[in-house]
Amino acid sequence: MKRFRCYNGPMATTAAQAKVTTGTSIKTMLQIATPSDEQMLLISWGYTIDVPPATTSTGVVELLQADVAATVTAHVAAGVQNLDPNGNPSNMTLGTTATGYTSSNEGTVAATRMFDVVEVPGLTAGGTANPPYVYQWMPDERPIVAVSKFLRVRVTFAAAVNMVCWVCWDE
Repeated sequence: MKRFRCYNGPMATTAAQAKVTTGTSIKTMLQIATPSDEQMLLISWGYTIDVPPATTSTGVVELLQADVAATVTAHVAAGVQNLDPNGNPSNMTLGTTATGYTSSNEGTVAATRMFDVVEVPGLTAGGTANPPYVYQWMPDERPIVAVSKFLRVRVTFAAAVNMVCWVCWDE
């Protein structure tokens, strides 16, 4: 098994990991495409947002498998990080309708499998802090993303916030 981690922005080099705006309608923040001959076993995932949504309405963050790709900014191989410094590159498919971040078109999704969903509370009268969200599955409950499918971190917020999200998996 090889273990990887991928973020919703370009590989951090001379600058910090980029935060990406959620916008105010449904948006895929990170998408990872499995090839036709390999599944992915999810280990953990998480996100941070810089401030609570600026309204009293809540936001929703979903981790799901979709049957259709969103159009995204393509990740390069270096953006899909092998956690073993001596390991081989990932087999996940790269491209604007494969593995990438910050969708510009969601596509027409007909079928999904939901792996996790989080409701993010909006700003209340006194204000609230937004701690990071991190979830790691127990070994016997780890979801498997099927071949030729798309894992997405997808958000819906009424007011835009900036987000950094990531997924860790085994191939």
